[in-house]
Amino acid sequence: MNGAGPLQRIGLPLAFAVGTLVLWEIVVRAFDIREVLLPAPSAIARRLVETFPLLMEHAWPTVWESVAGFAIASLLGVALAALLSASGLMRSMLYPNVVLFQLIPKIALAPLFIVWLGIGFQSRLTFSVFISFFPVVIAALAGLDHVDRSLLRLCRALTASSWQVFVSVRLPHALPYVFSGMKIATTFAIIGVIVGEFITSQAGLGYLILFASSQADTSLILAAITVLCFFGLGFYGIVALLERWTRHAFGA
Repeated sequence: MNGAGPLQRIGLPLAFAVGTLVLWEIVVRAFDIREVLLPAPSAIARRLVETFPLLMEHAWPTVWESVAGFAIASLLGVALAALLSASGLMRSMLYPNVVLFQLIPKIALAPLFIVWLGIGFQSRLTFSVFISFFPVVIAALAGLDHVDRSLLRLCRALTASSWQVFVSVRLPHALPYVFSGMKIATTFAIIGVIVGEFITSQAGLGYLILFASSQADTSLILAAITVLCFFGLGFYGIVALLERWTRHAFGA
């Protein structure tokens, strides 16, 4: 698949998605499935057009909180990974606790963030950072550790400082790992915000989905999920473009 051209990389997934939607439409119409149970893609598209201004209004808080949570988590994750990689003492002290926190079912902790930080955006943003932080730490630490030892010996022979080694050798070689963690974090950041909106919010796509479910408006639920999917794809694509640009800048 690495040697696949743009047409294959884009065309095959797109063809599969279109085929799935066509099959979905046929099944719903053939079995006359009620819209409240499973609306056809055409009904979802119609509902999306009808409620587009409402969806965009609720998409904005979800988008900015997700992006902010992702950015904070990425910065903190890379910084902590750099600290753990540079200091054996800090690694011995902190890394087991990082792994321990990773094993905690974090969704169960969401109500605590509401108790601690209130019902404003602060609790949703903090929870988003909390659950998207760990993939970046683990991936970045793996990348910083997997550096060619001969390069490190060469740096020591040239009396390079620790900062020079980090900027010139460790970080460029760790970029593929860092961005792998960041790509996972895009999804986690969105999940964190949506969970927070489910619990306490008067705006956002999570709130809209919860409201639509109380009205048994399945088409609106799936329309909101469609907007979330497009946002998630765009978010992931931006991170992938940022990876390409950064690796080119560092010569990685």
